[in-house]
Amino acid sequence: MEKLAINGGFPVRSGKLEYGRQWVIEEDIAEVAQVLRGDFITCGAKVDEAERTIESVTGAKHAVVVSNGTAALHCAMIAAGVGPGDEVITTPLTFAASANCALYCGARPVFADVDRDTYNIDPEDIERKITVHTKAVVAVDFTGQAVKHKEIREICDRHHLIFVEDAAHAIGTTYNGRPIGSLADMTTFSFHPVKTVTSGEGGAITTDDDELYRKLVLAHTHGITKDPQLMEEPEHEGPWYYEQLSLGYNYRMTDFQAALLCSQLKRLSSFKERRQEIVRKYDRAFSDLDGIIVQKEIPESDTCRHLYIIRLDLSGLTCTRRQFFDAMAAENIQPQIHYVPVYWFPYYQHLGYEKGLCPVAEEIYAGIMSIPLYPKMTDQDVDDVIHAVRKVVSNYRKGGPLPGTDDERR
Repeated sequence: MEKLAINGGFPVRSGKLEYGRQWVIEEDIAEVAQVLRGDFITCGAKVDEAERTIESVTGAKHAVVVSNGTAALHCAMIAAGVGPGDEVITTPLTFAASANCALYCGARPVFADVDRDTYNIDPEDIERKITVHTKAVVAVDFTGQAVKHKEIREICDRHHLIFVEDAAHAIGTTYNGRPIGSLADMTTFSFHPVKTVTSGEGGAITTDDDELYRKLVLAHTHGITKDPQLMEEPEHEGPWYYEQLSLGYNYRMTDFQAALLCSQLKRLSSFKERRQEIVRKYDRAFSDLDGIIVQKEIPESDTCRHLYIIRLDLSGLTCTRRQFFDAMAAENIQPQIHYVPVYWFPYYQHLGYEKGLCPVAEEIYAGIMSIPLYPKMTDQDVDDVIHAVRKVVSNYRKGGPLPGTDDERR
């Protein structure tokens, strides 16, 4: 059995492999440089091109690009009419923005538990959490896997709720053959550098609803418009005239961000293919590995996975999650944890939320760990990750080393 690097052994690799990173190539840089040399570096044609490209990729009627994924969620809440006294149901296993967006509008987040196998929000618990105050559901495609659209759509229709899909992880994923972005009332995306495609920072909202689209456009540009079809005084004093119709925000995306996004979207299919290839290798390596539980997927989801999460079966290991995490990092495979349950944070505790609200999510959180997954990884990188996981499991396995493990090889 190989000695762990954290205990004085040789690490699996010499250089650090992060859990995620962007892949920017010369073509991307050239597209950005072209915009920077032009006349419009914001409020120009590239933003329009990015929106049309997202519409094409997702099959949605409308797309609005914004400054980041959090802005996308906030705009969706504004368009949904969420306000004081309302409740918005979401999952605790997500980045805080999925819940914060309700608070921005004066509403109360309500947390529904997750499915024990997929880690996505449980439609049955959504139903249980609905009250007369419920206005919307924010369902997160955790790790990139599509939520159970059919079930959630039926619940939202029956209770007259707005269905917002937080697809920050899921661009490129399809559900029953339909692209994510064309299914919910509104779908939000993030283009942070570790996501499947990036614009540095950036986000988008898609919808097929004309009225929601109008509200999204206003929400991300101060509530201001020059569109004569929207203005209350279309007959005005000159071409400089504009109107503020609502209270909005400056959530615009720049043209050089849009240029990077358009260039990245050209490679979405190849990014998805490579991510799926790595996921298949990980699944084969870990599905029958003692001490590791692999996230399951619903058959309807053809997933472009943003994160690959292993879940430690701590009952079969002699270590804590922290010890496993530190051992992986010492092997130069840097893991991450996604996510701390949102209502565990001090801010939410001060609002009156308590631990224990979603027991399945909390049980899952106790053992999950994200390992490297991004398309720029080489086959050797992938093999190194698998080697490191097996090495750490072998050292901490209650039943002794894994069968077939070698003595120290380096």
